[in-house]
Amino acid sequence: MANIPSQKKRNARTVREHDENQRLRSAVKTYFRRLEAAVASGDSAAAAAEHRQLCSRIDTAVRKGALHRRNGAHKKSRAARVRAGAG
Repeated sequence: MANIPSQKKRNARTVREHDENQRLRSAVKTYFRRLEAAVASGDSAAAAAEHRQLCSRIDTAVRKGALHRRNGAHKKSRAARVRAGAG
């Protein structure tokens, strides 16, 4: 455990940032499952809405640094394939 006050603050900040990044990445996974469920149900309007929300979550995670931009692009591409019904 750190004894230096600035390092204690830095450790607390690291934990806080880790939790925020985890929350953002988890939200992307949740919305991906929601998209898959909407596609499986056959409701194209719901699938379009879920896809739009998922892309927004991915963009937010990339903007905040929780996901790398290429990883975000990969996830958006995969979401488009799922929405199109190709897998």
